[in-house]
Amino acid sequence: QVQLVESGGGLVQAGGSLRLSCAASGRTFSNYQLGWFRQAPGKEREFVASITRSGDSTNYADSVKGRFTISRDNAKNTVYLQVNSLKPEDTAVYYCAARLGSLLYTTVNAYPYWGQGTQVTVSS
Repeated sequence: QVQLVESGGGLVQAGGSLRLSCAASGRTFSNYQLGWFRQAPGKEREFVASITRSGDSTNYADSVKGRFTISRDNAKNTVYLQVNSLKPEDTAVYYCAARLGSLLYTTVNAYPYWGQGTQVTVSS
């Protein structure tokens, strides 16, 4: 199985940017489709973005389209989430997740492997 560790979260003012990283160890990284999810206090975990094994296709939640960008570097076993034009409603714990396979999935239950999360707080 694969182990995932997120980093890069923090406190930022509205309109600011962050780059979240998720480093993977264990099995062959390029075999895994990857996703980013987030969970705000009192809310369910929700899909943010996903990327195929090769990185040639991506998918985004409507709420982040045009502001967030997911990418991966298979040589570094790392997936990134560039988050721009942040809004207070983006405040959440951000998780990366992995699953074997080539199709893009947006549901929490489709991903068996999860990191511990990184906190993003956006002040107004």
